[in-house]
Amino acid sequence: MDAPGAPAPAGTGGDGQEGSARETSSIRLSREQVFVLIAAASLDLGCSMTYSILGPFFPKEAEKKGASNTMIGMIFGSYALFNLLASLVFGKYLVHIGAKFMFIAGMFLSGGVTVLFGVLDQLPAGPVFITMCFLVRMIDAIGFGAAITASSSILAKAFPNNVATILGSLEVFSGLGLVVGPPLGGFLYQSFGYEVPFIFLGCIVLLMIPLNLCILPNYESDPGEHSFWKLVTLPKVSFIALIITSLSSCFGFLDPILSLFVLEKFNLPAGYVGLVFLGLALSYAISSPLFGLLSDKMPHLRKWFLIFGNLITAGCFMLLGPVPILNIKSQLWLLVLVLVVNGISAGMSIIPTFPEILSCAHENGFEEGLSTLGLVSGFFGAMWSIGAFVGPLLGGFMYEKIGFEWAAAVQGLWALLSGLAMGLFYLQENARTRRRSKPQNITATEEERTALLPNEI
Repeated sequence: MDAPGAPAPAGTGGDGQEGSARETSSIRLSREQVFVLIAAASLDLGCSMTYSILGPFFPKEAEKKGASNTMIGMIFGSYALFNLLASLVFGKYLVHIGAKFMFIAGMFLSGGVTVLFGVLDQLPAGPVFITMCFLVRMIDAIGFGAAITASSSILAKAFPNNVATILGSLEVFSGLGLVVGPPLGGFLYQSFGYEVPFIFLGCIVLLMIPLNLCILPNYESDPGEHSFWKLVTLPKVSFIALIITSLSSCFGFLDPILSLFVLEKFNLPAGYVGLVFLGLALSYAISSPLFGLLSDKMPHLRKWFLIFGNLITAGCFMLLGPVPILNIKSQLWLLVLVLVVNGISAGMSIIPTFPEILSCAHENGFEEGLSTLGLVSGFFGAMWSIGAFVGPLLGGFMYEKIGFEWAAAVQGLWALLSGLAMGLFYLQENARTRRRSKPQNITATEEERTALLPNEI
């Protein structure tokens, strides 16, 4: 891999970069790159654990405090809403604030409010409890938005030729956090009560801060000239945004209601409910590095990953319940199997999005450097947050009105439509490319024919 600060185009572009990526993959990591990986891995692991511990037990605890399913969905969704705002702001002003400071400050906020979340059960039921849940989740979202925006930018800066490979490999730690978080949270909740899961994991995140303060390098760059508006108005980026929001909404949909469905349908204790989430998170963590490597080595495959990943995800959500029109009996083994396949399809679609957006930005005149990386990181985080906000909100509402089976099927339609839209865009792009190349071929043929004809006397 290249040293930090090396030119970015080779790692961010299209088919012509395969050789460059192949050459860089055999070079050893520098000390600075190793430190960047350690810092980013600690963030992904810690924050994904603190985010995912709510799934197995918080919905039931919130119901005891007077929150409806729709309100629980809004509490989950508020995290994404403020993450959206934070990603846009921090992505724009990354260079001004400083990537390292943003990274550390974000971790501090996220770890601190996670500890605070552990004492909310002491509050009286009703509006006071619900209001404080919203407030704490909002602050946590701002902290995480700052940290993850800075982390993605630093990684892309440190590994310009292997963006997808590195991001995909680090999804192992995000997936590990999502794997460990629910069962660990469920076990601690069953053994010690509501407070201990939050206090324990919040302290882990806080203890990672001194390490990252020492090892994380400080990258500096000049502010760029381009804006989020110019980025989002690029046609390809707009369609990729649909992919990102549809997938994040699918993840968000499951957070508040999958545990309620499993508890009601299969009568599992809270500790075992966390294990159901493991199928999705573990398969996503294992498959992501493979799709990242393939995206860097063979960039032409990215378009197929984006399309088929979403189509498979749509099929998985039809089978989650399953949807009643299929006349398939709901069974625990089938639910876990579908979640495993869904984790693989999610990795297939999510991992290529960042390098595809970065490649499109550079092709359309965005400068190479930390400023553009901040814009792309913030844009990705913002689009992810839109889906993560809408998913729990609609999921909680539809679960109350039409039940889990139909709600999951409706959610799957979003993934289906975005996958089909992405496919149509690539077909149109391919047709435009062929039309542009045809006149050049005709001109070349005429020149060859003229050269072969004998000179007139």
